[in-house]
Amino acid sequence: MSSPRKTASFKEDADPILTTRATARLLGVAVSTAQQWIESGALPSWKTPGGHRRVRTSAVMRLLENRVKVAQANQAPQVSSFPLDAEFQPVAEPAYPIPQDEGARLKAVHALELVGTSDNPAFDRLTWLASEITDMPMALITLLTSQRQWFVSRAGITLAETPREWAFCSHAILQDDLFVVEDAREDERFKQNPLVTGNPYIRFYAGVPLISRDGFRLGTLCVLDREARRLREKEIRALRELATIASDELKRLGALPALG
Repeated sequence: MSSPRKTASFKEDADPILTTRATARLLGVAVSTAQQWIESGALPSWKTPGGHRRVRTSAVMRLLENRVKVAQANQAPQVSSFPLDAEFQPVAEPAYPIPQDEGARLKAVHALELVGTSDNPAFDRLTWLASEITDMPMALITLLTSQRQWFVSRAGITLAETPREWAFCSHAILQDDLFVVEDAREDERFKQNPLVTGNPYIRFYAGVPLISRDGFRLGTLCVLDREARRLREKEIRALRELATIASDELKRLGALPALG
Protein backbone atom coordinates (compact mmCIF):
# COMPACT_ATOMS: atom_id res chain seq x y z
CA MET A 1 0.00 0.00 0.00
CA SER A 2 2.95 2.34 0.62
CA SER A 3 4.73 1.79 -2.71
CA PRO A 4 2.95 4.61 -4.65
CA ARG A 5 4.07 7.12 -2.02
CA LYS A 6 7.65 5.87 -2.22
CA THR A 7 7.58 6.18 -6.01
CA ALA A 8 6.27 9.74 -5.86
CA SER A 9 8.87 10.68 -3.26
CA PHE A 10 11.66 9.20 -5.40
CA LYS A 11 10.56 11.21 -8.43
CA GLU A 12 10.45 14.42 -6.42
CA ASP A 13 13.93 13.80 -5.02
CA ALA A 14 15.29 13.12 -8.52
CA ASP A 15 13.59 16.19 -10.00
CA PRO A 16 13.08 18.75 -7.21
CA ILE A 17 10.14 21.15 -7.21
CA LEU A 18 11.09 24.84 -7.19
CA THR A 19 9.29 28.01 -6.14
CA THR A 20 9.35 31.00 -8.48
CA ARG A 21 12.06 32.62 -6.36
CA ALA A 22 14.20 29.48 -6.37
CA THR A 23 13.68 29.22 -10.15
CA ALA A 24 14.89 32.79 -10.62
CA ARG A 25 17.93 32.09 -8.45
CA LEU A 26 18.85 28.98 -10.43
CA LEU A 27 18.44 30.84 -13.72
CA GLY A 28 20.35 33.85 -12.44
CA VAL A 29 17.54 36.29 -13.35
CA ALA A 30 15.18 38.60 -11.50
CA VAL A 31 12.06 37.07 -9.96
CA SER A 32 9.93 39.23 -12.28
CA THR A 33 11.73 37.75 -15.32
CA ALA A 34 11.17 34.20 -14.06
CA GLN A 35 7.49 35.04 -13.52
CA GLN A 36 7.20 36.27 -17.12
CA TRP A 37 8.79 33.08 -18.47
CA ILE A 38 6.47 30.97 -16.32
CA GLU A 39 3.32 32.87 -17.30
CA SER A 40 4.27 32.80 -20.99
CA GLY A 41 4.72 29.02 -20.91
CA ALA A 42 8.46 29.15 -21.62
CA LEU A 43 8.80 27.36 -18.29
CA PRO A 44 6.16 24.63 -17.73
CA SER A 45 4.55 25.04 -14.31
CA TRP A 46 1.45 24.37 -12.26
CA LYS A 47 -0.39 26.05 -9.41
CA THR A 48 -0.66 24.73 -5.87
CA PRO A 49 -4.05 24.77 -4.12
CA GLY A 50 -2.92 28.06 -2.60
CA GLY A 51 -2.35 29.59 -6.04
CA HIS A 52 1.46 29.52 -6.03
CA ARG A 53 3.40 28.53 -9.13
CA ARG A 54 5.75 25.56 -8.99
CA VAL A 55 8.37 24.42 -11.51
CA ARG A 56 10.38 21.22 -11.91
CA THR A 57 14.18 21.56 -11.85
CA SER A 58 14.36 19.57 -15.12
CA ALA A 59 12.27 22.26 -16.87
CA VAL A 60 14.66 24.97 -15.71
CA MET A 61 17.67 22.98 -16.95
CA ARG A 62 16.02 22.45 -20.35
CA LEU A 63 15.47 26.20 -20.65
CA LEU A 64 19.11 26.89 -19.75
CA GLU A 65 20.34 24.30 -22.24
CA ASN A 66 18.15 25.74 -25.01
CA ARG A 67 19.44 29.25 -24.33
CA VAL A 68 23.03 28.00 -24.50
CA LYS A 69 22.34 26.20 -27.79
CA VAL A 70 20.78 29.33 -29.28
CA ALA A 71 23.75 31.41 -28.17
CA GLN A 72 26.18 28.89 -29.66
CA ALA A 73 24.21 28.70 -32.91
CA ASN A 74 24.24 32.47 -33.23
CA GLN A 75 27.84 32.91 -32.18
CA ALA A 76 29.54 32.13 -35.51
CA PRO A 77 27.69 34.70 -37.68
CA GLN A 78 27.99 37.30 -34.92
CA VAL A 79 31.72 36.80 -34.64
CA SER A 80 32.22 36.97 -38.40
CA SER A 81 30.26 40.25 -38.64
CA PHE A 82 31.56 41.76 -35.41
CA PRO A 83 35.00 40.25 -34.72
CA LEU A 84 35.21 41.37 -31.10
CA ASP A 85 32.20 43.54 -30.31
CA ALA A 86 29.33 41.04 -30.13
CA GLU A 87 30.21 39.29 -26.89
CA PHE A 88 31.22 42.54 -25.22
CA GLN A 89 27.70 43.96 -25.40
CA PRO A 90 25.22 43.25 -22.58
CA VAL A 91 22.42 40.83 -23.47
CA ALA A 92 18.82 41.93 -23.02
CA GLU A 93 17.70 39.21 -20.60
CA PRO A 94 20.77 37.47 -19.17
CA ALA A 95 20.29 34.03 -17.64
CA TYR A 96 22.90 34.89 -15.02
CA PRO A 97 23.39 37.62 -12.40
CA ILE A 98 25.13 40.82 -13.52
CA PRO A 99 26.62 43.83 -11.75
CA GLN A 100 25.01 47.24 -12.25
CA ASP A 101 27.98 48.40 -14.33
CA GLU A 102 27.88 45.41 -16.70
CA GLY A 103 28.09 47.48 -19.89
CA ALA A 104 31.17 49.41 -18.78
CA ARG A 105 32.65 46.26 -17.25
CA LEU A 106 32.41 44.45 -20.60
CA LYS A 107 34.19 47.34 -22.33
CA ALA A 108 37.01 47.04 -19.80
CA VAL A 109 37.28 43.29 -20.50
CA HIS A 110 37.31 44.00 -24.24
CA ALA A 111 40.11 46.56 -23.87
CA LEU A 112 42.46 43.96 -22.36
CA GLU A 113 42.41 41.86 -25.57
CA LEU A 114 42.97 38.70 -23.52
CA VAL A 115 39.77 36.78 -24.29
CA GLY A 116 40.73 33.99 -26.68
CA THR A 117 44.37 33.94 -25.54
CA SER A 118 46.00 31.25 -23.43
CA ASP A 119 49.75 31.95 -23.57
CA ASN A 120 50.09 33.93 -20.34
CA PRO A 121 53.07 32.71 -18.25
CA ALA A 122 52.59 35.31 -15.52
CA PHE A 123 49.00 34.16 -14.96
CA ASP A 124 49.99 30.48 -15.25
CA ARG A 125 52.37 30.90 -12.32
CA LEU A 126 49.54 32.33 -10.24
CA THR A 127 47.09 29.51 -10.96
CA TRP A 128 49.81 26.96 -10.18
CA LEU A 129 50.51 28.70 -6.88
CA ALA A 130 46.80 28.94 -6.03
CA SER A 131 46.39 25.21 -6.65
CA GLU A 132 49.49 24.31 -4.63
CA ILE A 133 48.83 26.58 -1.65
CA THR A 134 45.21 25.46 -1.21
CA ASP A 135 45.84 21.83 -2.25
CA MET A 136 43.07 22.12 -4.85
CA PRO A 137 43.08 20.05 -8.06
CA MET A 138 41.88 23.01 -10.18
CA ALA A 139 42.65 26.73 -10.35
CA LEU A 140 41.60 29.36 -12.88
CA ILE A 141 41.99 32.99 -13.87
CA THR A 142 38.82 33.95 -15.69
CA LEU A 143 37.41 36.84 -17.68
CA LEU A 144 33.66 37.15 -18.22
CA THR A 145 32.12 38.37 -21.47
CA SER A 146 28.37 38.49 -22.05
CA GLN A 147 28.45 35.07 -23.71
CA ARG A 148 31.23 33.08 -22.13
CA GLN A 149 33.64 32.58 -19.27
CA TRP A 150 37.13 32.53 -20.75
CA PHE A 151 40.01 30.89 -18.87
CA VAL A 152 43.04 33.13 -19.33
CA SER A 153 44.96 30.57 -17.30
CA ARG A 154 43.97 27.15 -16.01
CA ALA A 155 45.52 24.41 -13.92
CA GLY A 156 44.06 20.92 -13.63
CA ILE A 157 41.21 21.48 -16.09
CA THR A 158 41.04 20.88 -19.84
CA LEU A 159 38.16 23.23 -20.68
CA ALA A 160 39.22 26.55 -22.20
CA GLU A 161 35.86 28.26 -21.64
CA THR A 162 32.25 27.73 -20.58
CA PRO A 163 28.97 29.49 -21.37
CA ARG A 164 28.49 32.52 -19.12
CA GLU A 165 25.31 30.88 -17.73
CA TRP A 166 27.45 28.18 -16.12
CA ALA A 167 29.99 30.51 -14.50
CA PHE A 168 30.25 30.46 -10.71
CA CYS A 169 32.37 33.56 -11.31
CA SER A 170 29.25 35.51 -12.38
CA HIS A 171 28.25 35.36 -8.73
CA ALA A 172 31.78 36.05 -7.47
CA ILE A 173 32.10 39.37 -9.37
CA LEU A 174 29.07 40.68 -7.50
CA GLN A 175 31.14 40.52 -4.30
CA ASP A 176 33.83 42.80 -2.91
CA ASP A 177 35.82 39.89 -1.53
CA LEU A 178 36.09 36.11 -1.54
CA PHE A 179 33.01 34.19 -2.72
CA VAL A 180 32.81 30.59 -1.48
CA VAL A 181 30.56 27.64 -2.29
CA GLU A 182 31.48 24.85 0.12
CA ASP A 183 29.23 22.20 -1.45
CA ALA A 184 27.68 22.99 -4.82
CA ARG A 185 25.38 19.96 -4.68
CA GLU A 186 23.69 21.47 -1.62
CA ASP A 187 23.34 24.97 -3.13
CA GLU A 188 20.14 25.74 -5.07
CA ARG A 189 22.05 28.12 -7.36
CA PHE A 190 24.51 25.50 -8.53
CA LYS A 191 23.36 21.95 -7.83
CA GLN A 192 21.93 21.52 -11.35
CA ASN A 193 24.80 23.35 -13.04
CA PRO A 194 26.32 21.21 -15.86
CA LEU A 195 29.77 21.76 -14.31
CA VAL A 196 28.45 20.16 -11.11
CA THR A 197 26.35 17.35 -12.58
CA GLY A 198 28.97 16.61 -15.26
CA ASN A 199 32.70 16.96 -15.87
CA PRO A 200 34.61 18.37 -13.97
CA TYR A 201 32.05 17.61 -11.19
CA ILE A 202 32.64 20.73 -9.12
CA ARG A 203 31.69 20.56 -5.46
CA PHE A 204 33.81 23.35 -3.95
CA TYR A 205 34.46 26.83 -5.37
CA ALA A 206 36.28 29.87 -4.00
CA GLY A 207 36.90 32.95 -6.13
CA VAL A 208 38.26 36.44 -5.57
CA PRO A 209 37.27 39.22 -8.03
CA LEU A 210 39.99 40.69 -10.27
CA ILE A 211 39.78 44.48 -10.33
CA SER A 212 40.63 46.77 -13.26
CA ARG A 213 42.29 50.19 -13.04
CA ASP A 214 38.82 51.75 -13.04
CA GLY A 215 37.43 49.44 -10.39
CA PHE A 216 35.52 47.00 -12.63
CA ARG A 217 35.38 43.34 -11.64
CA LEU A 218 36.65 41.65 -14.78
CA GLY A 219 36.69 38.02 -13.66
CA THR A 220 38.27 36.03 -10.85
CA LEU A 221 41.13 34.03 -9.56
CA CYS A 222 39.44 30.89 -8.29
CA VAL A 223 40.14 27.38 -7.02
CA LEU A 224 37.88 24.35 -7.34
CA ASP A 225 37.62 20.86 -5.92
CA ARG A 226 35.57 17.75 -6.63
CA GLU A 227 34.96 17.36 -2.91
CA ALA A 228 33.11 19.58 -0.44
CA ARG A 229 35.52 21.39 1.85
CA ARG A 230 36.42 24.58 3.70
CA LEU A 231 39.34 26.97 3.44
CA ARG A 232 41.71 27.71 6.28
CA GLU A 233 42.46 31.32 7.14
CA LYS A 234 45.96 31.19 5.67
CA GLU A 235 44.55 29.80 2.41
CA ILE A 236 42.01 32.61 2.25
CA ARG A 237 44.76 35.18 2.74
CA ALA A 238 46.90 33.51 0.06
CA LEU A 239 44.05 33.63 -2.47
CA ARG A 240 43.49 37.31 -1.74
CA GLU A 241 47.18 38.07 -2.24
CA LEU A 242 47.37 36.10 -5.47
CA ALA A 243 44.24 37.83 -6.76
CA THR A 244 45.83 41.20 -5.99
CA ILE A 245 48.89 40.21 -8.00
CA ALA A 246 46.66 39.06 -10.89
CA SER A 247 44.71 42.34 -10.72
CA ASP A 248 47.96 44.31 -10.79
CA GLU A 249 49.03 42.40 -13.91
CA LEU A 250 45.70 43.16 -15.59
CA LYS A 251 46.10 46.84 -14.69
CA ARG A 252 49.59 46.81 -16.21
CA LEU A 253 48.28 45.20 -19.41
CA GLY A 254 45.42 47.68 -19.52
CA ALA A 255 47.88 50.56 -19.37
CA LEU A 256 49.91 49.30 -22.36
CA PRO A 257 49.23 50.90 -25.76
CA ALA A 258 47.23 48.77 -28.18
CA LEU A 259 49.25 46.92 -30.79
CA GLY A 260 48.68 47.82 -34.41
